[in-house]
Amino acid sequence: MNRRRFLVTSLAGAFLSLPDAEAQRGRRPVIGVLSPWASSYPPAGQREPFERGLRELGWIPGSTIVVEQRYGDGKSDQLPKIAAELVQLKVDLIVANGSLAIRAAREATDTIPIVMAVAVDPIREGHVQSLARPGGNVTGLTLAAQGRLEPKQLQLLKEAVSGLTRVAVLANRSGDPSAAEELGNAARTLGVRLQTYEVSASEEIPDAFRAMRQAGVGAVLVRADPLLLDPQSAQSAALALRHRLPAIYPWITIPGNHGGLMAYSVNMIDLHRRSASYVDRILKGAKPGDLPVEQPTKFELVINLKTAKALGLTIPQSILVRADQIIE
Repeated sequence: MNRRRFLVTSLAGAFLSLPDAEAQRGRRPVIGVLSPWASSYPPAGQREPFERGLRELGWIPGSTIVVEQRYGDGKSDQLPKIAAELVQLKVDLIVANGSLAIRAAREATDTIPIVMAVAVDPIREGHVQSLARPGGNVTGLTLAAQGRLEPKQLQLLKEAVSGLTRVAVLANRSGDPSAAEELGNAARTLGVRLQTYEVSASEEIPDAFRAMRQAGVGAVLVRADPLLLDPQSAQSAALALRHRLPAIYPWITIPGNHGGLMAYSVNMIDLHRRSASYVDRILKGAKPGDLPVEQPTKFELVINLKTAKALGLTIPQSILVRADQIIE
């Protein structure tokens, strides 16, 4: 064999023996994570607890497993496009955070397993057939129905604000309406009248708070939605304080991070960490439809007494003794 031919043959063999990036990645599971939030917002801080959960189970992101993180930045209309991109990447599994992201993932694929990191009411929303046997390609964790969470938030507002009769509900005009019926029933039971203020862009939130104050409502319940809680959490808390409106929020980080008065919800960080266990089981051969949907067993109440003082509000001792965290 002449030297030139030998060199060509050797180089060709060398290139063929080196796995390209796609082939190398293909030997590791690829997980797509779809979140409606911005990467800078605490619920989108799901990445750290989720990846910590993976490591606890023996999966090392970037080494033994690839995590493709995608954010909607609070723009729900972008989620279907992003979900389709994850499908095109041929991910092995999609972790979807929140009802809108879950819906987008389901519309993008009925074959790739989908893990619900945070679902509001997966049965009513049609994501699963039942909590015990989800069926199909979807399973994961639920908030135990937001419809049971928001009535509790309303009850806490009623207890915290003496003589409360009118409560504003800040909502996304195109958001998930699933808890409206239960919240309305709770309001009637508590003797409270609800007034819903819908917005379709973050720029409309200041006007909504001005309208609430002008209408004379006594408190505000902020719904769990990316448009309302993404970078707008600090804005909403500041507006509530400026208009002297006691408010309750669906993320327990808001009183401490942004000065919100109260929050009642599950520990979202823990939910994201536990979602890794579904990824682990599915990658090891379990079928999503056979894995029961997990419901939280602990809800946390956080109260910011500094904000209460600024509002001229005295939180009853009966509520303070039930708080998991009091910020002074």
